[in-house]
Amino acid sequence: MRATARAVVLAAALALTGCAAAERGVPSAPLGPPAAPRHDLPEAALDPADADAVPVAELPDAGWLRETAERTGIPRRVLAAYAGASLRTSWAEPGCGLGWNALAGIGAVESVHGSYLGARAGDDGVVHPPIIGVPLDGSAGVMEILDTDGGELDGDDRFDRAVGPLQFIPTTWGVHAQDGDLDGRTDPHQIDDAALTAARYLCAAGGDLTTDDGWAHALTTYNRSLSYAHDVTDLAVSYAG
Repeated sequence: MRATARAVVLAAALALTGCAAAERGVPSAPLGPPAAPRHDLPEAALDPADADAVPVAELPDAGWLRETAERTGIPRRVLAAYAGASLRTSWAEPGCGLGWNALAGIGAVESVHGSYLGARAGDDGVVHPPIIGVPLDGSAGVMEILDTDGGELDGDDRFDRAVGPLQFIPTTWGVHAQDGDLDGRTDPHQIDDAALTAARYLCAAGGDLTTDDGWAHALTTYNRSLSYAHDVTDLAVSYAG
């Protein structure tokens, strides 16, 4: 999905969840791909037959959202997007097995759930101010990706940048974007759109994400770093409780 170094928010994300790798006996420099975590699904608020007509944030049960937000520290509006995206994907693609906690692991590493540098998701799910990554200019830690969208999504007409709380590069967003809030538009800065797009992308890349191979392939397609894959996996395990 993008070939940059992971966002410099991991330390904050790990501190928020209390699951630093060293504290859990996980090697600081893993040698191979991580094993698949347990993929949890939230409690649903309605019948799956009605899901396509409802924004993803309205799919999870309100009680589950309240309790899980309190337990994990994930902002409730953002958690609703992760949980709703996992529910809709589980009904549309039952062979994938993606859990809300996997999306939360990615969201934690990429942007601390849309809160990087003081950003936050509003009631409408739009993260403001927009989270835009460094230019992918080939400098240390990043690959070079020349501009592909005329700066339309990322504001940079020289190099591409990852955008939004789940950090999509413009080409990936252009191919895979989903309308999670059913407003007729796709916006990488809107958490429902971003979470559903990430869910569908991961399922397309990895197939059955409950298997070690499927999970590892999906994550290393999303970000080619093995350390990133382990970081996300550790967080997904922590969020599952």
